[in-house]
Amino acid sequence: MRLSYIIGVLATLITVTAAAQPPSGAVYGIVAAGSKIQVGVFREGLLKAFGHDHLIAAKRFSGTVHFNADKVEESSLALEIEAKSLTVLDPGEAEKDRREVQATMASAKVLGVESFPRITFRSTGVHQVKKGGAEWEVTLAGKLNLHGVEKPVTVPVRIRLDNTRLTVQGEIFIAQTDFGIKPVKVAGGAVKVKDRVKVSFTIVAERKS
Repeated sequence: MRLSYIIGVLATLITVTAAAQPPSGAVYGIVAAGSKIQVGVFREGLLKAFGHDHLIAAKRFSGTVHFNADKVEESSLALEIEAKSLTVLDPGEAEKDRREVQATMASAKVLGVESFPRITFRSTGVHQVKKGGAEWEVTLAGKLNLHGVEKPVTVPVRIRLDNTRLTVQGEIFIAQTDFGIKPVKVAGGAVKVKDRVKVSFTIVAERKS
C-alpha cells in the first residue's frame, strides 16, 4: 500500500474526528429581549438628497453561544433570525413610507421572506484573541446564510463576561449582491440604495449550563 494513500486516509480520519467534537465551554442561550440586531441601509445616486437612509431591526431571533474563557479559540456562536421579523424603524419618517419600505424589503425583489424565511450564522473559528480583564477582542469567522446563499464572513467582536451573562458586540459591512440581492433603485437609478449595508449587533446571552 502506498505511503501517500495511508497518509491521506489518516488525515481524513483526523479531520472527521475533529469536526465531530462538540464545542467546548459553558453554554449560553441568546436572550432576544435584551439583545439588538440592526441593519443600516444607505442611499446614493444623483438625487440621493430626495431619498432616505433606512434603519431596520430584527425582532425575533434565537441562538446559542459556547464560551470557553480559558480557551476562547474553542468558543462558538450559532444564530438564527426570522426574516419576517425584520422591521423598518426609520425614525422621523411617515408611517405610510415605512409600510412601503417594509413591503419592498420583504418582497421577492429583495429578501423574499416567503422563500427564504431564515437568516443564519454559524461560526467556524475564533482568532486574534486579545484579553483585558473580563473582556476579549476577537475576530469571529463563520458562514452567513442570507437569501438562500451561504458565504464566509469575518467580523471583529468584543466579548464581555459578567457573572452568568455574556455580551457580544460588533458590526460588519456586507454586500447585498454577494447574496443574490439586487439593491433597490428608483427614478432610473437616480436614487438607489448602496450595495453595502451595515449590520451592528449587541447579543446578550445567559448561561444555561
